[in-house]
Amino acid sequence: MNAVKKRNLTVMALVAFLLVLTVWHNREPEAAAVFQQQKGLPMRIGPQAGLLAPSFSLKGSDDRVYSVGGTRDKAVMLNFWASWCEPCQQEAPELNAMAEQYKDVLDIYGINVTSYDYKPNAERFIKKYNLAFPTMFDLKGEVFAKYNGAVFPTNVLIDKNGVISEIVLGVLSREELERKIIKLTRP
Repeated sequence: MNAVKKRNLTVMALVAFLLVLTVWHNREPEAAAVFQQQKGLPMRIGPQAGLLAPSFSLKGSDDRVYSVGGTRDKAVMLNFWASWCEPCQQEAPELNAMAEQYKDVLDIYGINVTSYDYKPNAERFIKKYNLAFPTMFDLKGEVFAKYNGAVFPTNVLIDKNGVISEIVLGVLSREELERKIIKLTRP
């Protein structure tokens, strides 16, 4: 076989390989989209009830990494707070009690928006209220921005499928928040 034929075969094999790779790579999102449609899940991601929750990972004060996005075993509530926020101080004991009461069906993640706070004050807040749920520091406010955060506290309720159920701006009474949690975690 001469050199020209070898080169042509090599080029054709490379083109065929790239074609197969492209088809395989593009198949994955379509398969995920079909799965989402079959389960009745939304296709769009965004900071709004009825959409898939924007995904993120943050390191907690316990040095573990916590992630949100996609399906999970339990519903999750994101609690965006700042140490200087009086309503955040009021709801901290209630969130502790709910974290314990609903631990089998709900994860509560406390997210200090450190870009609007001072980290040593946030660390004192965690100790003062003996927060019983994972807390993390959004140092640059990037996660808060993904959820269009505007006030403290902001609570984002996300179901097991990763869909935002509701975004609550400001503090609610324990009874109101508990009703929303029960609705969120119902089978």
